[in-house]
Amino acid sequence: MIEAPPQPSRRGARHARRGRKRWIAVLLILALLAGGVVVAGINYYRWCQGASGPQRPVSFVIPEGTSGGEIVSMLHDKGVIRCDLVAKFILRRDGFPTDFRAGTFSLTTNMTLDDAVTVLTTPPHKAVTVRLTIPEGWRLAEIAARVHALFGIPAKEFLKEATSGSYALPPYLPQGKKTVEGFLFPETYQVVKKTASAASIIQVLLDQFQKEVDGLPWGDAKKLGVSPYDVVTIASMIEREAKLDKERPLIAAVIYNRLKDNMELAIDATLQYVDPDPSNGLTESDLAIDSPYNTRLHTGLPPTPIASPRLESIEAALQPAHVAYLYYVLCPKDGPGKHRFSVSYDDFLNNKNECLG
Repeated sequence: MIEAPPQPSRRGARHARRGRKRWIAVLLILALLAGGVVVAGINYYRWCQGASGPQRPVSFVIPEGTSGGEIVSMLHDKGVIRCDLVAKFILRRDGFPTDFRAGTFSLTTNMTLDDAVTVLTTPPHKAVTVRLTIPEGWRLAEIAARVHALFGIPAKEFLKEATSGSYALPPYLPQGKKTVEGFLFPETYQVVKKTASAASIIQVLLDQFQKEVDGLPWGDAKKLGVSPYDVVTIASMIEREAKLDKERPLIAAVIYNRLKDNMELAIDATLQYVDPDPSNGLTESDLAIDSPYNTRLHTGLPPTPIASPRLESIEAALQPAHVAYLYYVLCPKDGPGKHRFSVSYDDFLNNKNECLG
């Protein structure tokens, strides 16, 4: 005979049903919580890819050799993007860009990751430039003609800007000087053609002058009894007179010695600066021109530089040779560009006869 299994009491059955309901409720709660976490995670992921809020300028510097992960952290630290880890995950998933460029970039706060990466990986547009060469010893009129030929800027417009009194380069070119003559440094430049103007070209050349002369011994100017502006004026005369580098300090010495003795400088290059017809050289009528640039008639320095001197001429003007020379004359028979120097006027006349006949 088989016995029937004992039947649960009604009370036990009720407890079992309640237990199952509790477990179902717990599972439902856990499922809801898990679903909420997933939804929250998705929303956070999307939020990290977006951007909002004020966009303030950010100067962003990428040193050479910086890794993609480091760049993302830097973007986050600067407030450019919202999230660090999510951004790294996205870039790893898609493959970190290999064309991040080293350099300085203009970004803003609150950019999207895509926008920031685009700026940091897009090569800059290559502007069309024009090669502008300013030879040593050129004057403003010659520079204006070259600028007109290359950029189409009228020479009169360039000269008007260059003599407007709008530029200063203390202590070399003080405020109030009407012209930048002498301070447009002779060099070869690459100038963006689209944005070139008389003012922008002048500023580029002035900036180059500042850069080139900063290391020179400008303290020597005071010892020589001249201002930095005077030094450039003297250098411009040396530039137009000297043919050989080794003679620049000698010509500088002649200028300083004559200034000290209150003699006329009698330098042809200053008179040539105001010669109305340079094609026929200096004529008798030219020698009588009543101008402060005629250093045969007027003592002291001309009122402005007369050309753009090279660095070696400025160096010579700051460090003239320690000699007593008062005269010099070009002597082709001694070699190309060579001068003969002398202390006395009689020796000068003898040298002139021998050298020029």
